[in-house]
Amino acid sequence: MMKRTAHILLLLVLLCALGALLVPLYMIATTSSAIYASSATVPSEPVAMILGASVSSDGALSPVVRERADTAVALYHTHKVEKILVTGDDGSLAYNEVYPIGKYLLFAGVPQSDIFLDYAGFDTYSSMYRARSVFGVTSLIIVSQRFHLPRALYISRSLGLTAYGVDASRVGDSYAYNFLREVPASSKALWDILSHRVPKYLGTQFPIKGDGSATWVGGAVEMVYFE
Repeated sequence: MMKRTAHILLLLVLLCALGALLVPLYMIATTSSAIYASSATVPSEPVAMILGASVSSDGALSPVVRERADTAVALYHTHKVEKILVTGDDGSLAYNEVYPIGKYLLFAGVPQSDIFLDYAGFDTYSSMYRARSVFGVTSLIIVSQRFHLPRALYISRSLGLTAYGVDASRVGDSYAYNFLREVPASSKALWDILSHRVPKYLGTQFPIKGDGSATWVGGAVEMVYFE
């Protein structure tokens, strides 16, 4: 009896693992046609979204973030987009993914008025939901690496957004760990979609057609994003 129970449990574990693996594969299959290899080939849209990733304590961008920022700059300067929305984690006073990327864009020649900062994009689902609900985005180009784009595109399209993706990966880049991470992350994203999760923080609206300078706020007033 115990041996049979063990076999059943093992089968259930294997089925769960297979199901978890099928989720990102399904997302890849259903979004591959919307992923473009370069900023030169992607259709024009009003806004490019830079999804946040790790930034060092001194504000230096990690290679992954720098690739995304450089790709968004190329989209802007070739007039593929009119605005750039930077979204990421600013959940503590000691860590901020968003402001350093914004400063990098300024240094690259993008006017502050065309850069919108979203300090409460704590995960990809929240970033997409807030893009729609807080910034009034209806269509966009998502700038990220190949491993991340299927999930980001699947979420955005499930939320009713028209979305394309530009692969910011550099030739020779290896993201083996990140591809593995997409297995649980994709399952979580699917649950968020099916459960219609509403992000904890929404707050004041900042229409993407307006002036992004209003989103460049300092520490004392930054909590306007956390109403």
